[in-house]
Amino acid sequence: MEILKLDIRNQICPSTLLVALKEINIHQAALRQGTLVLEVLSDNRDSTTRIAEAAENMGYGVTVDKEGAHYRLSITEKE
Repeated sequence: MEILKLDIRNQICPSTLLVALKEINIHQAALRQGTLVLEVLSDNRDSTTRIAEAAENMGYGVTVDKEGAHYRLSITEKE
């Protein structure tokens, strides 16, 4: 399984949401097939909930982990 990392630290919403949604749409086929995990790194707490909600509403699975000073959102196919 391929992992694509998207580092959007030092950005705030709504630009973080727009960047994440753009990457989800570009890679939607691989995400839906389960061959790709999109890992989004953000240090903006609001972004973690907004990106997660948007991705879940689009039918993807999302996990959010706090790692030091930033968060890691893993966007995958929904199980």
